[in-house]
Parts: sequence; C-alpha cells; structure tokens
Amino acid sequence: MSQPSALINVMVAAAQKAGRKLTRDFGEIEHLQVSSKGPGDFVSNADKKAEKIIYQELLRARPKFGFLMEESGETPGEDNSNRWIVDPLDGTTNFLHGIPQFAISIALERDREIFAGVIYDPVNDQMFWAEKGQGAYLNRRRLRVSGRRKLPESLFSTGIPFIGADEKEQAVFMRQLSAVAGNSAGVRRFGAAALDLAWVAAGRYEGFWEAGLHPWDVAAGIVLVREAGGYVTDQRGGKNMMDSGEIIAANDSLHGDLLAILRKARKAE
Repeated sequence: MSQPSALINVMVAAAQKAGRKLTRDFGEIEHLQVSSKGPGDFVSNADKKAEKIIYQELLRARPKFGFLMEESGETPGEDNSNRWIVDPLDGTTNFLHGIPQFAISIALERDREIFAGVIYDPVNDQMFWAEKGQGAYLNRRRLRVSGRRKLPESLFSTGIPFIGADEKEQAVFMRQLSAVAGNSAGVRRFGAAALDLAWVAAGRYEGFWEAGLHPWDVAAGIVLVREAGGYVTDQRGGKNMMDSGEIIAANDSLHGDLLAILRKARKAE
C-alpha cells in the first residue's frame, strides 16, 4: 500500500502543519521562552503550540475520537473505541539546545490496540507512517527492519537516564549498556525515542531499548516496527509496553538475544 489511507492522510496533514511551526521556532530557538516542567524535562512554547495545532486538526477530521496528549493529558471522546495518542515534540531537550533530532509522534489506538502511527522528522522532511496490516513506509518507500542476524555486526540505540532518575534503575541501565556495548557493534543515544523506533523500522538500527517512557513516546513506533517486520515487547518479554514504560524493539532474529542480555544485566548485582 504505497498510497496512504484516508486515516493516514489525516495524521500526516496534522503532523506536517505542526512540523512547519516547529521548524520555524527551531530557527528562532534563542527567542523561545522556556519553563521548567521538572528536573531535566523542559517544555517550550513551541511544544504547546504544536500540540494545539495537532489537536485542532485531528478534532476537525475525527470529532468523536478521544485524545491522550503529553501536555494536555487525556480528553475522552464520544467514540470509546478510538483514541489519538500524541507527542507534539519528542526530543524537547534536543530542540531547546539547537540539536536537529526531534519528531512529532501521532498514533491511533483502536479498541486498546495501536492501529496506526506517524512519526515526522520536520527538519529532514521524513514522514514515517504505518497502519495495521498495510506495512510501514518512509514517505512512499516501503520499510523493512534490518536483516542482520549477528550481535557483533549490530547497532543498537537507547535512552540514558537523566537527573531525577532512581539510583537503582540508573545502576541497572549502566549494567545493561555495558553488556550490550560489549556484545555489539555499538550503542547510540540520540535523545528521541520515537525517532529511535522509526529508525529500527527503517533498518538503520538493529534494535532499541529504554525504560521510563510514556505511551506517547512509543505508541506510533510500536506499529511502525511491527509493520516493518520487527518484534516489540517490554523488557520482560511481554506486551505491556504502554503501561510499563519499558520497550525492546528489534528484528525477529536479534530480539531474543537483546532481551536475554538485558534481563541478565538486570539480575546481576
């Protein structure tokens, strides 16, 4: 399906409109007013404006759907089966430091399952999109996860805990990072979980793992990786990614190996 459906077109249009605003604000980064939302977690005027644009566009197109958004929280809809899950600016810290690695993430949850998603990199005009049963795409090009099968040849990505993180979880992460790095071609940390997942779907990374995430960080990426032929679980091998905040995404050949390494490192003292 190289031609996106009407649903995907709605999501793409909302992401592109918000992306144009983010790109303009990114070009004027020094003028942004920034407020603190917590240790190491900043929200900008650009973030709020992008979310408002996305909300208005999606509400206009599907007025009965509910919303779960990073900044505004949950807004129930008349249609209890469909809910938009929105991160208007994934990679906020990158954005505020002038680092062009950030994205807009929009997913549709249907009957409590992620049905469709778009992840838009506005700086590079790369639109990743997927719909259940229809495949995953970058703009109009079909995506497949990497075909590499050996850990020493594989490149992984992750997110590093920052200020305010639990000390025990920080120690667990450092053991996991050391274990994965010691068995692979390398580990990268670019600071935008949605893009990391999109890049797994595109075969740029062999896998990704992180903990402490929110539904809006991972929802669109889950359907992208699955539709690109990949495998997604939580860090215990289950399907509780949205609630647990833990995720492992990889191709089917390496997912088990990555999961085993992470679980062993978690148990180590």
